[in-house]
Amino acid sequence: MTTEIQKRKLGNSNLEVSAIGLGCMGMSFSYGPPKDKKEMISLMHAAIERGITFFDTAEVYGPYINEELVGEALAPFHDKVVIATKFGFNITPHNDPRGMKGLPALNSRPENIRKVAEESLKRLKIEAIDLFYQHRVDPNVPMEDVAGTVSDLIREGKVKHFGLSEAGVKNIRRAHAVQPVTALQSEYSLWWREPEEEIIPTLEELGIGLVPFSPLGKGFLTGKIDENTTFGSNDFRSSVPRLSAENIRANLAFVDFIRQIAEKKNVTPAQIALGWLLAQKPWIVPIPGTTKLHRLEENIGAASVEFTPDELQEINTEASKINLLGGRYSENAQKLIDR
Repeated sequence: MTTEIQKRKLGNSNLEVSAIGLGCMGMSFSYGPPKDKKEMISLMHAAIERGITFFDTAEVYGPYINEELVGEALAPFHDKVVIATKFGFNITPHNDPRGMKGLPALNSRPENIRKVAEESLKRLKIEAIDLFYQHRVDPNVPMEDVAGTVSDLIREGKVKHFGLSEAGVKNIRRAHAVQPVTALQSEYSLWWREPEEEIIPTLEELGIGLVPFSPLGKGFLTGKIDENTTFGSNDFRSSVPRLSAENIRANLAFVDFIRQIAEKKNVTPAQIALGWLLAQKPWIVPIPGTTKLHRLEENIGAASVEFTPDELQEINTEASKINLLGGRYSENAQKLIDR
């Protein structure tokens, strides 16, 4: 039986998805060793039963194994789901795609975009990629060439919608002028609000949806991480400055404030963090990742959290008083951000 989560449209496009999606990366990659395949397939099926229709993956997650997992899990549901994947890295057997040691080189050359599209279609077992994001802006390839290549793939019926990830305003405009951009995927959450300065006004003007990743601050905003939390060497959070033991100690003030609001509303801190994002704009669709059913259900519950204008004002006022310590990425990973 399928339950209904309300649907949202990503910007001016006709791409309609559940108000909360599911980020699948952590099932295979970045948060420790890959999880049990059968359990993850069963979790994705549970997500569909509960009304989630939007699933996010990328060739670099693994590499490849996350797309294969998503492809196998969603094969029986192609008429019910929207699958987003990404291109833009040069994956070789020798690099470490986890973004902790040697980041793969960027590669958005037209021939690589086409190659990735063909291979992703096979792994995902689909005839067309619903939403194809450039994973990171490639300074060596003009954005017009990237958008033009995706435009060709759309004309050929291999891709339905074009997206960008972590792109800055100039490149969003350059891409959109060649091929309308359906969605921008970027980090955005109660504790990373930089997109509000330039990105969100630009998306609103151009009619582009926003898909926030790490909407729960890589797990921090759930309230389950404290200064005694340790991350394994194959968990990329071990390299995130904001999540060093010293910075966690200072940043816990932020979680305490979210917890107080959650208690008043009789919901969880995670539901406040996700509900706040949904309340910002009707075309924002966060994609929290999880590997646990109870977390999935908790995240879905955020879609029914409502805020009064006064409550939103209070959250914004209080949040702006707290000084968060540490960057959101290691120095290496930060180099790939287009701003």
